[in-house]
Amino acid sequence: MGKTYNVAVIQGDGIGPELIDAAFIVLDAVTKKHDFAILRTEVDGGAVTYERTGETLSAENIEVVRTADATLKGPVGLPHVRLADGTEAGLLGGVLRNGLDLYANLRPIVLLPGVASPLRVEPGSIDYVIVRENTEGLYAARGKGVGNSWAVADTLLVTRAGCERISRFAFEIALQRSGSPQDGVRRVTCVDKANVLRSMYFFREVFLEVASEYPGIEVECLYVDAAAQALVMQPGHFDVIVTENLFGDILSDLGGGTIGGISLCPSGNIGDACAYFEPIHGSAPAIAGQKKANPLGQILASAMMLDYLGELEAGNAIRRAVATALSSGSVRIDPLGGAIGGPEVASMVIAEQL
Repeated sequence: MGKTYNVAVIQGDGIGPELIDAAFIVLDAVTKKHDFAILRTEVDGGAVTYERTGETLSAENIEVVRTADATLKGPVGLPHVRLADGTEAGLLGGVLRNGLDLYANLRPIVLLPGVASPLRVEPGSIDYVIVRENTEGLYAARGKGVGNSWAVADTLLVTRAGCERISRFAFEIALQRSGSPQDGVRRVTCVDKANVLRSMYFFREVFLEVASEYPGIEVECLYVDAAAQALVMQPGHFDVIVTENLFGDILSDLGGGTIGGISLCPSGNIGDACAYFEPIHGSAPAIAGQKKANPLGQILASAMMLDYLGELEAGNAIRRAVATALSSGSVRIDPLGGAIGGPEVASMVIAEQL
């Protein structure tokens, strides 16, 4: 047996536990094939945890995530579990991303074989990555809004250090890729609102400074509204997109809509010392336990986790197995993005492909 990795696991809320179970059916198969092991450490966190303990994630469990080799997380949050200010209480984004300085949110948007895009384009024609700044931007105001019954203000904050490191992260990702599907050009697109907001002009200025360090990569800047249109009308043009926190959150859901739904989209939250991986969608409590949930975003998030751990062959094997299962029709996606037969059936088919 090869290496053993200590993986913290947050099952989450709603459909989270069934998605994590599905992901581990696939992970168990791939670890056997590629001769390494995963030591699974359960971590209690999310909305149900908050209801029971008053904490979304305890300080002790934050330390478990910090010291793990990586963390696999299911979706969290329940609509009725809220703080006094009206925001959801069960979410872990602010706790983990800011608490552990996981400044890069990596969100691949890929049209897979066997999945119908509303854009009526072919598999392989949409393949880009959104690099979302994860600790600053408008979301830095989480829990810090000020106001009264007449007015409320949230503050958008960006720093030079934050803009530099997320821009550099985006260019390094571009170096690892083969360019955009349309023309094969390695390209990093900065998405901002520099014509309106001073903070966004600053983001762009710093981005262009970092871009000068990467002469082999094409550089462009787009306003966020123009980018939203282009992601629908010219998705094949894009390779790597780097943007502010809120913009990245919105555009990745838009991108998910062009490839069959956000249930197919994985993500990684990555810092210099640790990382966690999750699907980008929510906990969907209305369909929990009904064998309607789509586990592919969670399974592909586990493949991203294996990449992070250095098990690149195993991560690619999972992606190939998912693509084969979809293209053969063994796993089918309904028009709303659900996996026909449910998460366990889909994950067992993918495990068989491995």
